[in-house]
Amino acid sequence: MKLHNNTIRGVHTALAAIFEEGQYADKVIERTLKSNPKWGARDRSFIAETTYEMVRWWRLINYLSPSNNPYDLFGTYWLMQGHSLPPWEEFEKIQPEKLKGKYDKLEDPALIESIPDWLEELGRKELGDKWEAEIHSLNQEADVVLRVNTLKTTRERLKNMLAESNISTHIIKGYKDALILDERQNVFRHPAFKEGLFEVQDGSSQLVAESLAVEPGMRVIDACAGAGGKSLHLAALMENKGKILSMDVEEWKLQQTKLRARRDGVSIIERKVIEGSKTIKRLKESADRLLLDVPCSGLGVLKRNPDTKWKLSLESIEKVRQTQQEILQSYPSMLKSGGQMVYATCSILPSENQEQVQKFLNSEAGKDFELIEDQKVLSHESGFDGFYIARLLKK
Repeated sequence: MKLHNNTIRGVHTALAAIFEEGQYADKVIERTLKSNPKWGARDRSFIAETTYEMVRWWRLINYLSPSNNPYDLFGTYWLMQGHSLPPWEEFEKIQPEKLKGKYDKLEDPALIESIPDWLEELGRKELGDKWEAEIHSLNQEADVVLRVNTLKTTRERLKNMLAESNISTHIIKGYKDALILDERQNVFRHPAFKEGLFEVQDGSSQLVAESLAVEPGMRVIDACAGAGGKSLHLAALMENKGKILSMDVEEWKLQQTKLRARRDGVSIIERKVIEGSKTIKRLKESADRLLLDVPCSGLGVLKRNPDTKWKLSLESIEKVRQTQQEILQSYPSMLKSGGQMVYATCSILPSENQEQVQKFLNSEAGKDFELIEDQKVLSHESGFDGFYIARLLKK
């Protein structure tokens, strides 16, 4: 592939915003591409993918690179990808054989997998002998997974429709509404997306709404709804019959739910901002089903959010654990007796997952609940994101 100075500079500008200004990678890339409308599809794809991959391997790139000069960093990454460098003067400091020799001598697992030392220690402590395979899997690029909107079409129909546009997909056992793209591409411009025939949603994430065992006509609360991906899936599973209350502490996130619901043909979602404990108390024992897709470290979704590992700390993970337990101590009061609740995270850490559920069950707030089942979804076993899903019954 031929390299161009302007696209390499585009990558450098994005990396500076991510690492020097602490901005989120997805927002930076979106803004970088928007501010350069003259770039063609190939250039845009190169900048997005290169930025994400350089963020993913940032620690290792910096270790192997002869300096922190943008061209040295990029050139080091380019060689790591198995490419050769053009004879530009910008790359003259880089000696491929020396770089390879340095890499071959590496023994530190945190450097090899390009993660902070503290994360290597925490992962080994919590996941033991599964950690090495898990972090290796989380360092791979994520598949693009679609969730078929069954309110508007079937999986087979959508698969054929996409095939007509030369978008090849395959089905995987155990994920009844999922289609996986054979090759990465931008599906958001496809008419099928604009018509609301699918959402982009990872396979593991699709398991969450399914585990809630909803039925048409139920009253369901999605209490940490965010932009509403799981609320939309619940609506499809309920055949757009009943009521879903999508709640969040951030009003701007719920605005996305409104737009997405309109596109997907969903009419049973009502949005509600959580303004404090009064909002929760007013909804006491009102729901047949309750989904708590709680804030978490996000360590299960490093495939698609590689910058998370550079933004997290032991302190921020401890803070999120406190938030998780506060939600568990308060929100389950919204569930009716005999109702079911799902506690879910996109984390792989037992301290955010089964240990939190156990702590809740041992507390006064959890005395009327019992665990029906839980799923510990690891990336190296599923091929998708790392998730935890626990289903509980209110006796």
